[in-house]
Amino acid sequence: MEDYILQIAREGLFLALIVSAPPVLTSMFIGLIVSIVQATTQIQEQTLTFVPKLIAVVLSLAISAPWIGSQLVRFTHLVFEGIY
Repeated sequence: MEDYILQIAREGLFLALIVSAPPVLTSMFIGLIVSIVQATTQIQEQTLTFVPKLIAVVLSLAISAPWIGSQLVRFTHLVFEGIY
């Protein structure tokens, strides 16, 4: 039973990492692009990065939502099958 709990915990942590990757990587990429543009144009406005990141993260979540949902359902089925 202890091995099963450790396996589920490990799988859950890995799932959290994988599911959070699309919005985090999108935000990081957009932030890098906006920072490069700010450095080249010498516009140092702190709030300029917020709107493009927000739009990109919402779009990445909308695109990856079916995949994220299927991964969460798969994990839930795995946990429930282990209970029986």
